[in-house]
Amino acid sequence: MIWGSAFVAQRLGMDSIGPLLFSGLRFILGALVVLPFLLYRRHAGKVSTPFLDQSLLRGGFLLGLIVTAGINLQQAGLLFTSVSHAGFITGMYVLMVPLLGLLIGLRTNTGTWLGVVLAMCGLYLLTVEDGFRIAGGDWLQLASALCWAVQVLVMGYLAKKHDPLRLAFIQFVTCAVFSLLAALLLEPFSLPHIVQAAPALLYAGILSIGIAFSLQAIALQRARPAHAAIILSLEGVFAAIAAALFLGETLSVQGYFGAALMLGAMLLAQLWPQQPQPAPGTEPLHCLSTGPAALPVSDGQTVVMDVATAPVPAAASADALPPDSDG
Repeated sequence: MIWGSAFVAQRLGMDSIGPLLFSGLRFILGALVVLPFLLYRRHAGKVSTPFLDQSLLRGGFLLGLIVTAGINLQQAGLLFTSVSHAGFITGMYVLMVPLLGLLIGLRTNTGTWLGVVLAMCGLYLLTVEDGFRIAGGDWLQLASALCWAVQVLVMGYLAKKHDPLRLAFIQFVTCAVFSLLAALLLEPFSLPHIVQAAPALLYAGILSIGIAFSLQAIALQRARPAHAAIILSLEGVFAAIAAALFLGETLSVQGYFGAALMLGAMLLAQLWPQQPQPAPGTEPLHCLSTGPAALPVSDGQTVVMDVATAPVPAAASADALPPDSDG
């Protein structure tokens, strides 16, 4: 919901400043939101591992590079396409996540694929009124969607090995630094213009980056990446709703039907019967299960997800405790 409505803030903020500067400033705000929680947990002794070890830094830096590409492609694309159209094309990562998972040897079940198809149909009906077209801004949004699909898979892997809040903080700082450096080279800006964009920056930075990205990192400790992508595709639904409320873009009956299909896709992917998983110890631990949920947590352990009506299933293995659980 936060990410979908943030499309409106992203569009309005660029009335005053450029896309690179907007991205850099909002990610600084996101990092500042997370930093007090990191310092408190460190001071309270809730984190036993080194605060910034090399493996964590490498992972967070990689995520930061992916997010830098994704957010700036999306931000620039909003200059040349509508909020609703951007929401649809961004939702393409729903399909890209399981496809990329196949390339790295992961498999997914029938329910996920049916959910992907249903979600894409819903996004199409929700946002495309006069036929699909590819304009310059649309190509940028499509490239951005590819970045988000990669980010979901990489975060799904790293969040099972490292503290997700620290990962989020490092990726925020990385994105802020590279975006601001690019803005200094490519965009003119002034303090009065930044002040004019402040309301949009505060919403897009504090809520969209500081809160929503951190919630994603924590949830991906236990959520299937392909399922997470379908849930996150509701971003398109909320983008269309926010555009209707704040920018005057209206939803038709077709649009509401598309939103209903999106909700159905989420439930279908979560509730589709899974193949029975072997009991711990009955199969070699290096073998992957039938889906992206079996991403490695640490040496000799594999997380096997159970299916439940809640969007965040629990780990089946009693000794596969998540590192530094944050709620």
